[in-house]
Amino acid sequence: MSKPISNRYEFLYFFDCQDGNPNGDPDAGNAPRVDPEDMHGIVSDVALKRRVRNYVLAKHENRMPYAIFIEHATNLNRHITRAHEETGGLKLKTSKEDKASKEKVLEARDWMCANFYDVRTFGAVMSTGPNAGQVRGPVQISFARSIDPIYPLEISITRMAIAEDVQGAKSSEDYLKWEQEQPEDQLRTMGRKSLISYGLYLARGFVSAHLAQKDDMFRGTGFSEADLELLWEALCNMYDHDRSSSKGMMSARKLIVFKHVGTDTIPEQRKRQAILGCAPAYRLLDVGGSEDHGEIVRVWRKDPQKPARSFHDYCLEIYADRVPAGVELIEKL
Repeated sequence: MSKPISNRYEFLYFFDCQDGNPNGDPDAGNAPRVDPEDMHGIVSDVALKRRVRNYVLAKHENRMPYAIFIEHATNLNRHITRAHEETGGLKLKTSKEDKASKEKVLEARDWMCANFYDVRTFGAVMSTGPNAGQVRGPVQISFARSIDPIYPLEISITRMAIAEDVQGAKSSEDYLKWEQEQPEDQLRTMGRKSLISYGLYLARGFVSAHLAQKDDMFRGTGFSEADLELLWEALCNMYDHDRSSSKGMMSARKLIVFKHVGTDTIPEQRKRQAILGCAPAYRLLDVGGSEDHGEIVRVWRKDPQKPARSFHDYCLEIYADRVPAGVELIEKL
């Protein structure tokens, strides 16, 4: 593993969805998530992190040190138990607070960070069984919001077959006989799909070098330069490996990274500036519209009278000369 990152980062992540449901809300019949006050679309941070995990899983085939802790249809306590087995620690959850018990928890925590990419990236709660503590990850992502309001649609569809559990059927011949006895219109069913015609979304992200550091003063996750490059790679490519009929056409459109590098001429002080940052996050991440108020990034619809139906219906401008001193702007996509 390479050394932990030593720079703070913020990033802007633009992605879009055409004729699909970018993030269904289970409390609303899986309709696309919206802000009810202004009808802007919402995609949860959980949905974005899930796709990062899926990309890393596909690339590294769930092999350590790039294994995935929060994997589909698994029991998280299995991995936590293994962490204690590998480090010779506690086998069962304990309420003891002596020094030895705490050290065993920390050893299991460090093992989890070292071997699971999503633990050292996003953090995890690992006190649900044999206790491996809690990890606050250096990478956090906000909910994404659409640039313009969206209009969720309900589309009726017809499935030309059914899936009936026929009473008394014990063989395929029994099912065939039952089918032949049914009227044709009883052998198809109606359904519905929720979607939006188009939405351009923006998520904001934060990468803390402080939470990645591992030293005698602070027990960070060890999130490394290699891990960071894998994060950028996942954000740029994850939708190309997560296709489904419900998602329509989803694409990563722009990834703009702000790297804090410092300004001081004294190397040690410059290093501290790179870790702590040289500008407030809002100064870098505020995104302007058609009216220019000095933002580094602006995005607006070319024709306000016409609903957007593709990314090319927008103007996206980056003003590199507005980046504060001590910060580098990097376009990853």
